[in-house]
Amino acid sequence: MSATSRMTAPDIARAVGVALIWGMGFVVAKGGTENFPPILMQALRFVVTSLALVAFLPRPRGNLRWLLLATFVGATVQYALTFTGLTGLGAGLAALVVQTEVPFLVLLGALLLGERPTYRKWAGIAIAFVGVAEIAGVGQIRGSLGSILLVLGGAFTWALGQVMVRRLRGLDGRAVTGWIAVLAVPQLFLCSFLFETGQREALLSAGPRVWLTVLYLGLIMQALGYAWWNALLVRHEVGQVAPFLLLLPVFTVLGGIVFLGERLDPTHLVGGAIILAGVALITTDRRRPTPIAPVQTLAE
Repeated sequence: MSATSRMTAPDIARAVGVALIWGMGFVVAKGGTENFPPILMQALRFVVTSLALVAFLPRPRGNLRWLLLATFVGATVQYALTFTGLTGLGAGLAALVVQTEVPFLVLLGALLLGERPTYRKWAGIAIAFVGVAEIAGVGQIRGSLGSILLVLGGAFTWALGQVMVRRLRGLDGRAVTGWIAVLAVPQLFLCSFLFETGQREALLSAGPRVWLTVLYLGLIMQALGYAWWNALLVRHEVGQVAPFLLLLPVFTVLGGIVFLGERLDPTHLVGGAIILAGVALITTDRRRPTPIAPVQTLAE
């Protein structure tokens, strides 16, 4: 089936399922951070993913350097920033801010990969960051600006990691997911050792609910979610699939209300709606970025 084929009903169901799985992941992780330090929880998450995928991993075939860099930036630093920021924010608000991954990726594509975004994409980037400014204004008053900046830093490093992933050759989506999980485990454990405390007590006192959180993050959110996502990208254009991720913060907000008793300030809702409008402009633009003269990339 060609990459431009029309999405079938099962494909649409998988796309909605990915948004649901990833969106509820913020709700589950928010509950988990009440027991585990956030970086330690992510290290354990990748242990689970590694155990699930290690048997299927091919040799990296000359990709090890870029895999290490992509893992450090796009997994270790990204997850440390995002989920440390999550401890100071509601799950729904964090999921809204995380949507800035898309405009950051477009910006880095222009700066590092020689892409020329369309005017519509530039407009979407500007609108998305207006939404962030709207949210951050309230956050500053309430003492959560630092957490918002951490989540923004996580969104930026995720996008930078995706640029590095594009340097990989000869590895499919499952292999990339598996290798990043394997390589992230020692990095995240070291990061937790350097920047967190109370790990031993957290591990000894963790009950079944906490370990179910780790299993959800490692097996459902990471392994299954990315398996469905990569399968959709193989069959269809990114422009067909990416708009479904706009449902992600919707599921997170609803999950936060139902399971965590969260409430979003009206100004947060306005800022979130502005972010989603900007991201929608970017992800629904079917025109491809125009290449420009080669620029110095991270690999050069």
